[in-house]
Formats: sequence, C-alpha cells, structure tokens
Amino acid sequence: MDGQLLLVLLLLLLGASGLRGQGPGGPEEEPPEEEEVPEEDGILVLNQRNLGLALRAHRTLLVQFYAPWCGHCKALAPEYSKAAALLAAESAEARLAKVDGPAEAELTKEFAVTEYPTLKFFRDGNRTHPEEYTGPKEADGMAEWLRRRVGPSAMRLADAEGAQELIDSRDVVVIGFFRDLQDEDVATFLALAQDALDMTFGLTDQPKLFEKFHVTKDTVVLFKKFDEGRADFPVDEELGLDQGDLSRFLLTHSMHLVTEFNSQTSPKIFSARILNHLLLFVNQTLAEHQELLEGFGEAAPPFRGQVLFVVVDVGASNAHVLQYFGLKAEEAPALRLINMETTKKYAPAGGGPLTAAAVATFCHAVLSGQVKPYLLSQDVPPDWDRRPVKTLVGQNFEQVAFDETKNVFVKFYAPWCTHCKAMAAAWEALAEKYKDHEDIVIAELDATANELEAFPVHGFPTLKYFPAGPGRKVIEYKSTRDVETFSKFLDNGGELPAEEPTEEPMAPFPDTPANDSAEPKEEL
Repeated sequence: MDGQLLLVLLLLLLGASGLRGQGPGGPEEEPPEEEEVPEEDGILVLNQRNLGLALRAHRTLLVQFYAPWCGHCKALAPEYSKAAALLAAESAEARLAKVDGPAEAELTKEFAVTEYPTLKFFRDGNRTHPEEYTGPKEADGMAEWLRRRVGPSAMRLADAEGAQELIDSRDVVVIGFFRDLQDEDVATFLALAQDALDMTFGLTDQPKLFEKFHVTKDTVVLFKKFDEGRADFPVDEELGLDQGDLSRFLLTHSMHLVTEFNSQTSPKIFSARILNHLLLFVNQTLAEHQELLEGFGEAAPPFRGQVLFVVVDVGASNAHVLQYFGLKAEEAPALRLINMETTKKYAPAGGGPLTAAAVATFCHAVLSGQVKPYLLSQDVPPDWDRRPVKTLVGQNFEQVAFDETKNVFVKFYAPWCTHCKAMAAAWEALAEKYKDHEDIVIAELDATANELEAFPVHGFPTLKYFPAGPGRKVIEYKSTRDVETFSKFLDNGGELPAEEPTEEPMAPFPDTPANDSAEPKEEL
C-alpha cells in the first residue's frame, strides 16, 4: 500500500470517529429526550410543553380544563380519578388528563375554554378539532362514554344465542337489524349508540336473526323487561334512519308506562321530551293509596308518547314537587297534569274516585282543551300593604301592578334563591326611601307559590316595573341590584343611562327540564 493511499484511509478513519458529530458550526447537539408526562391519581397532568407528546402517545384522550378555585371542578375531581381507575383496570386505550386552565392561558385560548370545568375529547392526535364532552359527570358514565368511542358502540351479533344473551343481560337492550352493515343508516345508529349510555346496543345483518325475531325489513327493536316487552322502529325505506326520531322513540319506549318520581328518575322524566306530565300524588305507606296505582297504570298505554304518567310519593322527599303544584301531603291522593312547555297546570273537577276510566277521561279533556288551567295563589295577607315593601300574591297582583295611578316596581323571588337573599337588604332600603312617594310602590311576590296569567316567571330574582298610565306596560329591569341604581331607574321613569352596568345573574326555577339538563360550570 503506497503512502498516499494510507493517508486517505487515516483521514477516513478520523472522520468516522473523532470528528463524528461535528458539522460546519462545531459539534451537533444530541436530540433532546422527550420528557415524561407526569401523572396524579392516574390522570395525566398536561401543559403547553407536553400536550403534543400526550396526543402522540395516546390515541384517545379526554382532557379536563379546570381551575383550582372552581367548586364544580373540586366536586368532579374524585369522580374523574375513579373513571381513570376503572379504565386502567381493564387496560382500556382511553386515558384521562387535566390542564390547570388559569396557569395555562395559551391552551385555554387555543381551545376556546371560557368556563370550568370544560372537557374535550381528542382522537388520533387531532389537536384542531376535539369533541366537546357532554356526557355524565360521574365515574361510571364517563368511563362508558369513553368505551363507546374507543371500541364499537354496539355489539355485533352473529347468532341467536349471542342475541338472546345480550337481551337477557339488561333491562333495556336495543338491536339494529340491517340487511347491509355498510349502509349509512348503520352509521346513524352507531352514532346514536355512542351517547345513549343508559341502553345497551347490538346490531346484526344475519337473516336467521331477522327470522327469529320476526323482522322483515331494516328495523331498530327495543327489548325491555317491563310493560310491552318490545317496541319496533322500522327504518323509512325512502328517507332512511333519522337520528332525532330514533332518539325520541328510544327515550319514550325505554321508560316505564308509569314512572315513580325520585332523584334517580327525575333527570330522565324531564329529558323525555313528552310535553304533558300526569302526576298522581299518593302516600305509598297507605294500602288504599297503593290500590290506585293499578288503575293509573291501566289508563297509561293509549297515551304513551303523548302523556307521561308519574307517581309522586308524598311520604318521600318530594315537598318541592307538592309546593310547585300548591298541594299539601294530606290532600293526597290527588291528580295533576302539567304542560312542560307552557307550565300550565290542570286539576280534575269534582272529587270522584281515581279509576282508570276517570284518569283517561281527564287526560282526554285536557288534551282537547276542555279543561281550564289553574293558577297558584296564596291568600292575601291582611297586612300586605303595611310595610314599606308591599306583599303581592296571585289574587291581588293585577289590582296593584296595573293600577294606572301608580308606578309599581316588583321583585319576583324564590325563598331558596341566594341571589334574592343577597339583594333583600337593598330592596328594603329602596322601599324605605320611597315610602312617602304616593305614586311609587315597591313590592315583592313569591313566584314559587303564586302564578300569574299575564306572564310566567322562570328565573329569580326577576324585577319588573309597571309604569302608571293605561296600556298595561311592563319594563324588565336588568341592571345592577343596588339602591343607587334602582333609584336612578325609578327617578328616570323606568330607564337607565346607557353607561349603567348590565344585568346580574339569576337563579332558574328548580326541577325544570332546563335546570336538570344543564351542567354546572364556573366562568373564567
């Protein structure tokens, strides 16, 4: 080997060893090791630096944006940890994570978080289009919500044995019978199954199962261990499967013909989207009251989907329901019907026995407009006008509020409302200030015990001003609740300068559909 070749070999060896890692600018930096994502109670703790790493490492990720000071977040924390433990125990693919929102302002801005807690579901590392979580806030519900997104939301059924085993496993089981599992109706069915967590779903395309269950065309069948035992929803051959229609059908037929009102059933009662609710108030400890339940149930089948039959035990913790209908426990048994859209209430005339025929007749009469609604009202207190704040009830409201010689400012309140309690002193002070003004009346009305034909009251406190003069004019007050601002409003004839602050929050009426379905959150 000549000297020139030897020199070349030496230079090559030097380049492969001692000079390795050097570039034009000197030694190259080793690529940084990706940090591990920390965990607390099985929950990933995310921030601006490690969110991308977590999204790459986990195909499905539920992220809670929380604030350390948020009461709702604190209440959710143990359930969130329990859900994480449930999924870990079954080696589920889904993981739970959390982000301290106030400490991670860039992330809250990126994902448009405006209130706490906010939960978002990330799939396949997609950072730009997470799904808003709208499921339950208890551990089992959160875990099931995630299972149905990670795995199939409906079990594929291949034979009669598997189908029957699924039907026997739960009180309510929904099976989709589809000739072609690639049809878009199947996608609609599976999408609904993802969120209907209180039902178990299966699907099949097997002809032998069509035959076994007497299905002749694409149909969704609800099997249940009560009432009729089964309800069929045939798929429209021209329009296909409408998810909204199917959802309403399943919700209606998954409920018992007669449902007992309690804390477990009330959310489903209010979300049933059946406008008319018929309530039978009974004392379940009395045998003669229990005997009425049979006739009540006999009347229910023809009204399924139109009237929801509900039993309220006056001996249980249902005092708020009795109060809402203006009833006392000793008045049971009693029958009342309410339209959930208009909040109008109806009572049967007379005091006859509550037989199946009587219940059916009452329902038909209300639905056909033959029964007039009734309005709750307390008796007029003898001293209603002796204090600076005048006491209004349903019976004297029209006379006082629409007195053409007076400017009347009314607070509609609920005894339990914290917002109402907070402004009580200001309202008393306002009345004291204007007590010698003959043309100004400061009044209040308990809207939980008194109802008005002129308008319903849905939030508390509601403040309305009824100016003097003809025309029954009504002005709603929506500004700051203090004596100074109230006074400006009154002195200016029911108007405020443009710079006055906007309205303060109010409390919704308890046990209404809207309130039961709303998720508690705190704004940033």
